[in-house]
Amino acid sequence: APFRAVDHVSFCVQPGEVYGLLGPNGAGKTTTLRMILGLLRPTSGEAWVGGARVSQDSDAVKRHIGLVSASSGLYQWLSPRETLGYFADLYDLPRERVEQRIAELVDLLDLNSFLDRRCSTLSTGQRQRVVLARALMHDPPVMLLDEPTAGLDIVGTHVIFEFVARLRSLGKSVVLCTHRLDEATQVCDRLGLMHLGRLRYEGRFTELQQETGRSSLYDMFLELLGRAPQLSTGAPA
Repeated sequence: APFRAVDHVSFCVQPGEVYGLLGPNGAGKTTTLRMILGLLRPTSGEAWVGGARVSQDSDAVKRHIGLVSASSGLYQWLSPRETLGYFADLYDLPRERVEQRIAELVDLLDLNSFLDRRCSTLSTGQRQRVVLARALMHDPPVMLLDEPTAGLDIVGTHVIFEFVARLRSLGKSVVLCTHRLDEATQVCDRLGLMHLGRLRYEGRFTELQQETGRSSLYDMFLELLGRAPQLSTGAPA
């Protein structure tokens, strides 16, 4: 039988909301994001981003989205300023808007001290800030973050989660895919728990606790994987 990587997954993210799409490897998270981006055509169903249908106007959808992933790289010989200018051209930003937008991102992500250094000389945390600025260059209303903390140390991870909080305050709709379950409960307004291509649970963390009877996301996933210990009834042995 054919394998369904994503099976009738449906969710909605409002402006100023952080939605955590969580699941183990192979759950279907990245495939879901690829379909939202228009990089992968679904066999059925539709995705809408900012009023645009992915199946009919994927270019408009891409203009509405900023993407940060674990594989995001930088051109080593360009400076952060040059990198942002290059991506401004790709997104066809008006020339009079480019310098203003760079100044806004420099302030937002504290890039000023290394704005004109080659990216090859930057620390991991500094590089990550540039990647985040690049994704925001065209001021998209929707941000997709696919395992953005993979391979980062505690400082780099802090940068990411501080960034997510700022995106919320800017009124962005944020979809965050991550393995860091405990941190997801701190930054996400709602959570969708995926397993084998299906969205098994969805809601606020407190709602998931009530629905599953489990106190942590870790225990919820152990239950989905069939590895959870039985809940104690409180009865004496």
